[in-house]
Amino acid sequence: MTERIDVVELLKEQHTRIRELFDEVANTKGEDRKRHFHDLVRLLAVHETAEEEVVHPFARRNIDGGEQVVKDRIEEEEKAKQALDRLDGTDTDSPEFLELFAALRQDVLAHADNEEREEFAHFHQVADRGRLQTLARAVRAAEALAPTRPHPGTDTAVKNLAVGPVAAVIDRTRDVVRKAMG
Repeated sequence: MTERIDVVELLKEQHTRIRELFDEVANTKGEDRKRHFHDLVRLLAVHETAEEEVVHPFARRNIDGGEQVVKDRIEEEEKAKQALDRLDGTDTDSPEFLELFAALRQDVLAHADNEEREEFAHFHQVADRGRLQTLARAVRAAEALAPTRPHPGTDTAVKNLAVGPVAAVIDRTRDVVRKAMG
């Protein structure tokens, strides 16, 4: 069934999961909050990498005003990566974390709404379902190889391809170590 999902459906499902994870982080404490936050960071990192490598290039080439739409989304994504980078290592139960997290949440949810309205909404007009399903498969492939942590400054497909593989290995190694350490 997953193979038949189109890129818009896939990305909107991920946005829904991102919203849920923001709620889970906000509504828990201690180890549960830490775990939910780690899941959120991982999903945001792979999701944004795939958008930068697959979705944004498609939008640039195929939707009216695509270059400006993508430029605006990349600026939002970079801001979120920087905020996530600041949150990394912060005690998830500290007032500082909660303040930074609230701002991040607001920015990321506005970004997701902007993507859905200004970018994804045009995809069905410029491509048939088969092409959008192919894009969904490309997004899944990009996510499988994406870094699992935010890396500010890797905001284009070229930068992701240059830095991404090394960052992905380091990130995935860190993930295994964190999981092993409990």
